[in-house]
Amino acid sequence: MHTTEKMFCYRKLKVFMLCYLGIIMAPVHAVVHHKFEVRRTSHTRLCTTKSMLTVNGQFPGPTIYARRGELVVVDVINRADANITIHWHGVKMPRYPWTDGADAVTQCPITPGKSFRQRVLLSDEEGTLFWHAHIDWARATVYGAIVILPPKTHTYPFPKPHAEFPILLGEWWNDDVQQVYEDFMASGAAPQLSDAFLVNGQPGDLYPCSKQDTLKLSVEPGKTYLIRMVNAMMNFITFFKIKDHNVTVVGMDGAYTKPLNTDHIAIIPGQTIDFLLEANQPPSRYYMAARVYAGAPLGRTYLPTTVIVEYVGNYTRPSSLLLPSFPEFDDFREASPPISATGSEALPTTTTPSKLLGSMNNVTMLLPKTQNILEAYYKGIRGVFTPDFPAMTPIIYNFTQGYKPENLAPAHFGTAVYMLDYNSEVEMVLQGTDYGYGDGIDHPMHLHGHSFYVVGTGYGNFDPNTDPPNFNLIDPPLGNMVAVPRNGWSAIRFKANNPGVWFMHCHFERHHSWGMMMAFIVKDGEAPNEKMLPPPPDMPRCEAPPAASTI
Repeated sequence: MHTTEKMFCYRKLKVFMLCYLGIIMAPVHAVVHHKFEVRRTSHTRLCTTKSMLTVNGQFPGPTIYARRGELVVVDVINRADANITIHWHGVKMPRYPWTDGADAVTQCPITPGKSFRQRVLLSDEEGTLFWHAHIDWARATVYGAIVILPPKTHTYPFPKPHAEFPILLGEWWNDDVQQVYEDFMASGAAPQLSDAFLVNGQPGDLYPCSKQDTLKLSVEPGKTYLIRMVNAMMNFITFFKIKDHNVTVVGMDGAYTKPLNTDHIAIIPGQTIDFLLEANQPPSRYYMAARVYAGAPLGRTYLPTTVIVEYVGNYTRPSSLLLPSFPEFDDFREASPPISATGSEALPTTTTPSKLLGSMNNVTMLLPKTQNILEAYYKGIRGVFTPDFPAMTPIIYNFTQGYKPENLAPAHFGTAVYMLDYNSEVEMVLQGTDYGYGDGIDHPMHLHGHSFYVVGTGYGNFDPNTDPPNFNLIDPPLGNMVAVPRNGWSAIRFKANNPGVWFMHCHFERHHSWGMMMAFIVKDGEAPNEKMLPPPPDMPRCEAPPAASTI
């Protein structure tokens, strides 16, 4: 296990020539209702049965289907013995951060026995997104897909597929996940690694006690299928490939993309990718497989998780299946969208000699315990956060040299936010650093409430003089996730036209837990339709936590 993971975040506001899509305040055409009952249910994987948090007893949870611009109303009822929040990952929630679902940022948790009606406001999103718990490590088992179809008068920007399949990548621990979380937070060390990777909740036939439950996709020769893939993994970037088949990527993070034909996909935690699979090979059975993109992550080798693509028709079934050949570790550089990086470093504490912590611009974020940032901002409650998140890291140096300068003070704890005026045009450069890794580490960064353009990415140290002239301002990819490469940087741009409090954090769950996060507050504009909407009447009440923080 590497001992340090570190990043800094460089940002500046400026005017630039780029057309923003903005938030479409489309009228609500219909209302879709769901009821999510969070409770503990028993599930068996890898010969192990355990009780775990689920929604409606399903693992993964139910898929939400809606059309662009519709309103989804979800009644979340907590019948479990733990607090819960639900986040609608990639849904911008225009002017309505109240049901974004980020614990301690936009709401206090739904406590056992309580409920919360969450209004999920769809705007310009179309394609695949997902929902997941956003408290502690509950999202390991509490997650599901969101499928946003075109309006009834529209169609896909590609030929209508014969059928659609959701593919959700996940992880499985034989132990209780909440206990895994509490143990690693208390120890200050890295968390216990998961025992298996999953596709739609199943490990695949290479894992023990799993062959009979391996997912099978039935396809007809000559037909084309739309695969909606979600990476709900907690801590791993993943390669995905289908033996002897190419695919065509057509969407990412709830937006369509220019078609890209490829033989494999690299997908970061929190990302969604839509792609077309044409059943154009000789009728047979083929492995569809996902494998962590590092061959031996954190000192461990994982088996791929598998799905069987099964052609319809009469043919002799092969006695065994061959796995697809996966790319090498370094091929991730060419295979994925860019990622942002934050950092972890060993800091002295009062409870342990040192512990791994994350930071952005030298701030390790502490989430408030008895209030949330959004309500404190809305109600003018003092002492919950400070509006002074630094726009720059304190010292510019060689961030990839493997150690930090002696004159750089240790990261400090804080609940700081960065204030943005309404309609500000924001450029954010996320620089990966290397404090003892030798070759650094990637970071999948997620911004709530906005989509952004990834205008540049590179390796080494970002150069504000030579790198911006090479930015892609013609057709940059649009998303809510960005991958900051190992020892590299990514530059994103977005327009702050969504008033409210919006979280930004690493989607490696261990990094998020270590404090690799920050928040923006986008102020109200002048016009009535530029102001944050009022809170719902049933906002969960903020209650004192049962125990002190372990960070």
